[in-house]
Amino acid sequence: MNETDKKFIIPEFGPLAGVKVVTAGTLIAMPHAANMMADFGAEVIHIERPNTGDTYRGMPPFAECNDKQISTSWAQDARNRLSLTLNLNLNIPEIREIFLGLIKQADIFMENLVWLEKYGITDKLLLETNPKLVIVHISGYGKAQFGGNPDVCNRASYDMIGQAYSGFLSLNGEKEPSVPLITKPWLNDYVSSLYAVFGALTGYIHAQKTGIGQAVDVAQFEANARIMADTFVSFTEAGIIRSRTGSKAAAFQPCGLFQDKNGNYLVLGAFGPVVYNRFIKALQLDEEYYSFKECASSMEAVNSDKGQELDRKITEWVAKHRVDEIVEHLANFKVPCAKVNTAADVINDQHWISRGDFIEYEDQTLQKKIKAFGIIPKFESTPGQVWRGAPSLGQDNEVILTRLLGFTEEQVRSLKAKGLI
Repeated sequence: MNETDKKFIIPEFGPLAGVKVVTAGTLIAMPHAANMMADFGAEVIHIERPNTGDTYRGMPPFAECNDKQISTSWAQDARNRLSLTLNLNLNIPEIREIFLGLIKQADIFMENLVWLEKYGITDKLLLETNPKLVIVHISGYGKAQFGGNPDVCNRASYDMIGQAYSGFLSLNGEKEPSVPLITKPWLNDYVSSLYAVFGALTGYIHAQKTGIGQAVDVAQFEANARIMADTFVSFTEAGIIRSRTGSKAAAFQPCGLFQDKNGNYLVLGAFGPVVYNRFIKALQLDEEYYSFKECASSMEAVNSDKGQELDRKITEWVAKHRVDEIVEHLANFKVPCAKVNTAADVINDQHWISRGDFIEYEDQTLQKKIKAFGIIPKFESTPGQVWRGAPSLGQDNEVILTRLLGFTEEQVRSLKAKGLI
């Protein structure tokens, strides 16, 4: 199929206009990866189970309006996509025709299911159907065709499983008591999404240059492992097993969480001698006595008597002021500092608002405008946009089948009657 033969349903906008993505899967990592591309103009067709849909639709809490309710997670993360309900068993001729018809038009196919091959969907078939297709697999432990123990590859996984298996949990949490801290809400899923988008678009660029498609494998545990800095080199080359050190322990200071006079938390950091000296000036402390070398140049300096004396002075100073006073004062000295915000704090923050970080769009289930987090990153010439809120289940069945695949209305009714869509 030539590029000019592609048919599109959504409005044309953004840097990914003209890119068509077909997805099959549920919950967070894979659908979110597709939605990041949808925010910038890619047409995303999400294949959901008939009568059931994506499990994410049932994730509490819910927003309600006129006896209708929608998962707030779904309302935020499922915007800009098209919903096609389809029984994905390619042993059924009608299903095979529909699915492969979409694959012929697609640039990228993304999935996070574990049973596709059982129903006849293989990388070989997909690439025979569309040689330029980029296939992105997302799973907990990776696909066996890319290496690994097949039994491990077949294990079930969720976000927190990836955090644990990767070693990420060994680094997070307080030192005493030493208890792992699962990072909320879905860190591993969202990090996996970022690597999936990188893999999808990198593969797409290569396919456009060479005409050759390929499969890309994203394992959740590997995505988390890749953001653990030097954890593995520290062990292989220095024999150091990194462990959790808590929110304030570091080889420099000030660093970490502090509490203001009203019990509000803030994060404060001054890395390196230049920023450290600016901080000491901000607190009007003796720069010679509390020198960087003696108090903040290493873990030994931080834990020395003088280093700990400085930490107590910082803690006492913070506890005498309000967080807004502290942030403003330290900003004048170019010392990094921020309040630990909640949604209630930021929703009316003028900096967030002026950057367009909150937008309104109509949710297709509630049929009313909702306010949600906007689109990042910012593009100067080809910005993303939200052209529609999260779809209701199967909302786009008819338009996809008739406009993209040429089915008649009678054929669509027949597919519905058979329970195939």
